[in-house]
Amino acid sequence: MTDIVKGMNISREGPAHSYSGYVMLLVLLGFLVLLGLNFATNIPADGATKGAKLLFISGLVLPILLATLVSAGFFMIQPNQAAVVTLFGEYRGTERREGLRWVWPWMMRRKISARAHNVHSDKVKINDLRGNPIEIACNVVWRVADTAQAAFDVDDYKEFVNIQIEAGLRTVGSRHPYDDFEGEEVTLRGGGDVINRELLEELNDRLKVAGIVVDEAGLTHLAYAPEIAGAMLRRQQADAVIAARKKVVIGAVGMVEDALQKLSQDGVVELDDERRAAMVSNLMVVLCGDREAHPVVNTGTLYQ
Repeated sequence: MTDIVKGMNISREGPAHSYSGYVMLLVLLGFLVLLGLNFATNIPADGATKGAKLLFISGLVLPILLATLVSAGFFMIQPNQAAVVTLFGEYRGTERREGLRWVWPWMMRRKISARAHNVHSDKVKINDLRGNPIEIACNVVWRVADTAQAAFDVDDYKEFVNIQIEAGLRTVGSRHPYDDFEGEEVTLRGGGDVINRELLEELNDRLKVAGIVVDEAGLTHLAYAPEIAGAMLRRQQADAVIAARKKVVIGAVGMVEDALQKLSQDGVVELDDERRAAMVSNLMVVLCGDREAHPVVNTGTLYQ
């Protein structure tokens, strides 16, 4: 039931050998009936011999001991629950069958939930790829896949999960910048699907030693640290204004180029270099200005 993986003794889950608790319940009832019949029919009389009294007492003690022995072996398995069975410290399998089960009383049972657990991590302060301090948190849905690993390969598998979630969150968060207006990198703010997939893979890789499987993982909180939040907000605003201006200028240049080409092809007007420069200047002002343009009627020529 164990493999040697990279020098580490890794436990592997196997089925436990147990009996139906309902059958053993009938056996227990049989011992109790036997005890009652012996008490009712074999009560020694006042003048009974000492041997008859000892026989009566032994007839009571033996069913009581057997009933106690049988009753100590019962345990209940709920849906999506498992019981790790050990015998004097040796792993003897995992019982996953639901209902009332029975094993020998000297075999220990440790119940482990196989249900999905939902964990919302605390906010963690880390540095992103560019060294900016940020606050980040995530939500993780995990479950126990291998009960033997969860029980024997780590000291406390729940505490192990919480610590590895924080460590995995720090690792993934430090791989990417918080934001990138140029769109050349996957960012924590803009690449949600990529970040969540990386976090899921990172946590599964970290938790497989404990027999834990992560079904879902995703960021729930992302913000700059308070000490730089104001400065980074102004930087974001400046970057946004520059990016918007750049897009407007590029679009305006394309529109002016198309307009001049259309005027030339249709023969609407013949423009020399000076007139072309004047028209380009006017069109760029109109297209790139923040305010609405006010036309001026020229009653002279283009040169006056």
